[in-house]
Amino acid sequence: MWGKGARHYTFIPQHQEFSMKIWQADFYRCPQTEASGQVMWELLICDTTRSFEYQAACPQSQASSSWVASEFHKAAGEQLPDVIQVFRPQSLSLIEQAGRSLGISVEPTRRTLALKQWLQEKQYPVSLDKPPPMPLPENLWGEEWRFASLTAGDIAEVFSDRPIPILEIPKYLLPINLSLASIIPVPGVVIYGGRQSMRLARWLQQVHPVALNYVAGAPNGLVLEAGLVDRWIVTTFEDKEVTDAAKVYKQRKQQSRELHFLLVQPDDSGMTYSGFWLLREE
Repeated sequence: MWGKGARHYTFIPQHQEFSMKIWQADFYRCPQTEASGQVMWELLICDTTRSFEYQAACPQSQASSSWVASEFHKAAGEQLPDVIQVFRPQSLSLIEQAGRSLGISVEPTRRTLALKQWLQEKQYPVSLDKPPPMPLPENLWGEEWRFASLTAGDIAEVFSDRPIPILEIPKYLLPINLSLASIIPVPGVVIYGGRQSMRLARWLQQVHPVALNYVAGAPNGLVLEAGLVDRWIVTTFEDKEVTDAAKVYKQRKQQSRELHFLLVQPDDSGMTYSGFWLLREE
């Protein structure tokens, strides 16, 4: 099922969406101040399709979790949301406190596409400062890894029905929902974790993978984008053959509209899988 010519490389150290009411929210300083010089904070709330939108503002002196909770009540009417998704680290703490007081789950995620679209239309900043990438913890290193590919038409068929302990295939990332032709190769990275396989998969589940990028340098590397702004060095390499394969991986990501995958399994027998993530840069 994998693309031809795949090679193995050793490591170098270095929701139930349709039944739930989901909001995406941001609470942050307005880019412009009032004519009086007063700094304002603005709360923006929408659902995943933007069929519902709500906004409210308050002076910075009133910006608190209790104010946010009160606005959540006003926005919700009779039915509070089940989940509120937040992409901005600076917004997370206050929204989590407000959600906790109302019994609402808050999910930190970069995948707030509707909200980011709204912010961009308002010419509000959505880009976030990111720290330098950190090395992957030593106790999680796998034994080998390789680049791989699957045709877009095989993604759901190959993995949806397999008994994989950790499986992340967001519906909106399915190739058919990105209008990808079924024959387009979707690139990915396979990690053979050996006895560390499930430990690595569980760690990945906790950090919430978003994208796995090839970064050219001295040395070259694969950097995992995860959580809201976290970055992790998965592996580094200088070998020309590996670098050439990495360039093909990057080219294929461009052809697949940045869709790619990460697969963790104990070995290359193809019998057992530990975790699979369908990824796309946000």
